Amino acid sequence: MNEVITFFEEIDPIWAALYATLFTWGVTALGASLVFFFKDMNRALFDAMLGFTGGVMVAASFWSLLAPGIEMSPGEGFEKVLPAVVGFSMGAAFLFGLDKILPHLHVNFKMEDKEGIKTPWHRSILLTLAITLHNIPEGLAVGVLFGGVAAGFDGASIGGAVALAIGIGLQNFPEGFAVAMPLRRQGLSRWKSFNYGQLSAIVEPVAAVLGAWAVLTFQPILPYALCFAAGAMIFVVIEEVVPEAQQGKHTDLSTLGFVGGFVLMMTLDVGLG
Repeated sequence: MNEVITFFEEIDPIWAALYATLFTWGVTALGASLVFFFKDMNRALFDAMLGFTGGVMVAASFWSLLAPGIEMSPGEGFEKVLPAVVGFSMGAAFLFGLDKILPHLHVNFKMEDKEGIKTPWHRSILLTLAITLHNIPEGLAVGVLFGGVAAGFDGASIGGAVALAIGIGLQNFPEGFAVAMPLRRQGLSRWKSFNYGQLSAIVEPVAAVLGAWAVLTFQPILPYALCFAAGAMIFVVIEEVVPEAQQGKHTDLSTLGFVGGFVLMMTLDVGLG
């Protein structure tokens, strides 16, 4: 792991953000590749993995984004927490707007439950777009953190950025699986199902590069940008991940998965950051 951290310390932060999110995209593709080996998914395991995803995202929002964002903010008392309040609120509002506009369908829901503007798009596209909503704040968070390290802000570290990328990569595995497997059940070929699954994370490298560039170009926005990503991720957990995990009969497993994901992400961030 020291070699990995040293590697990221020695390269341009924008390239670092790109490489890190190419890893998270690759893990999504790995999850989607299970469609070549299995005909169906175990619902209990799937609900546990959804809970794990939520736990990772909540822990990352605090340990990797909100806490460093507050720490590097100027001032004291209410003045110090103001960037976190503004950034977090804007991030949640941004995802709220996307949720209302972008057509999408959550994994465990029926076609009549699709959200966003009305469209004749096929279920496969809507499922892919739903997971894509998860991945926008995740890619942005990684990019912003790498940009903050390069800009020399206290509270931002390469270890923390690497930990965030690892955590997001781990929870991307079930997300790729979550798109590919339902499509396979509905009659799509294995190859098409895999492609839709891995495409759901293609937005992460794009968002990461934009996040790193924005922070390096406009350094004072970093505390706001970190908390923006946190607000967007928390919105996704409450609006999408938790309802999806609670649709089945295995709510206890999804809850345990959430706890496990939170503990793992917290451990990674503190241990590496």
